[in-house]
Amino acid sequence: MLMISVLVIDDSAFSRISIGKMLEGDSRINVVGYAVDGEEGLKKLIDLKPDVVTLDLEMPRMSGFSLLRLIMENHPVPVIVISSQNGRQDVFKALDLGAFDFIAKPARAKSSELYNIQRDLIGKVVEASLLSGEKIKQRLEVVEEPKFRQKPECYTAEHRSTVVLIGASTGGPPALHHIFSSFREKLPVPVVVTQHMPAGFTKSFAQRLDDYSVMSVKEAEQGDQLVPGTVYVCPGCKNLELQYYGGVVRVRIVDPPEDQIYTPSTNVLFRTAAYIYGSKALAVVLTGMGNDGAAGAEEVAKYGGRVLAEAEESCVVYGMPKETAQTGVVEKVVPLKRMAHEIELCCRPFVSVD
Repeated sequence: MLMISVLVIDDSAFSRISIGKMLEGDSRINVVGYAVDGEEGLKKLIDLKPDVVTLDLEMPRMSGFSLLRLIMENHPVPVIVISSQNGRQDVFKALDLGAFDFIAKPARAKSSELYNIQRDLIGKVVEASLLSGEKIKQRLEVVEEPKFRQKPECYTAEHRSTVVLIGASTGGPPALHHIFSSFREKLPVPVVVTQHMPAGFTKSFAQRLDDYSVMSVKEAEQGDQLVPGTVYVCPGCKNLELQYYGGVVRVRIVDPPEDQIYTPSTNVLFRTAAYIYGSKALAVVLTGMGNDGAAGAEEVAKYGGRVLAEAEESCVVYGMPKETAQTGVVEKVVPLKRMAHEIELCCRPFVSVD
């Protein structure tokens, strides 16, 4: 069995030791080295050539950001950022620079709470080890602007979707950023997003998306009424259900069951929306680990709705889209650079062009 070699870079001795012990609790993983700052980390990266790097962003001498840039430019390797709650905006900047994913440190780092992240950390390290250097380089290439035809083959007004539902996991933040920044005008429908993310990060994530999009983006709140042109991001570690009452569709934020693996749940969102919107629902499954969204997409299709899945070529992890495509309900498999265009085609009340 091939071992996954990992380099741990963190200026906290407690964190370095704890992360190492957590990782080596899995027989597939071997921690080949430790570094206390960016300069030492770069030297050990060159010498040890690890399969995966875990990285703290706040370090002396050379910051995690500077090191991350150097890694992606000269020694592409999957990097998992391990960040505190205070570094929420830093996390999204790191993802933009090419980090594979992130893990949130507990608020009290010097405690046994740090070990609560073990399962998540191991899962992401294993998944990251499958990412080739070539794939990492492809992710960092500038995605060309979607090319809109003057006479697009649009759906008729009668068949247009009136709500967009998007599910994503690993690789989702940059993908969502690309989609929402690609729109040149607000969609005439509401958009609801479930991005697998820990509690405390989704509000900052929504604000970041809002800064770069013509759409209005917010973290969803209990009782929100869905209105066109607005994106609602499910709070981290919660589930978002849609309910129809009082003549309008509103948001219901609920705690997930203890045995739920992925949060927020894309399946829960898709299922509740399918029942309300029927054939007017558009479900979109983006990059991510696992199978969340597949069962929900089947529900959307059962009620006559449409399903799009991101193509393998642009996915960071081809898990969720692959599992969804294997159900047989996906109408189109779309690369990320064309996803905004396809969503617009489904939602704009154009008349079809012959």
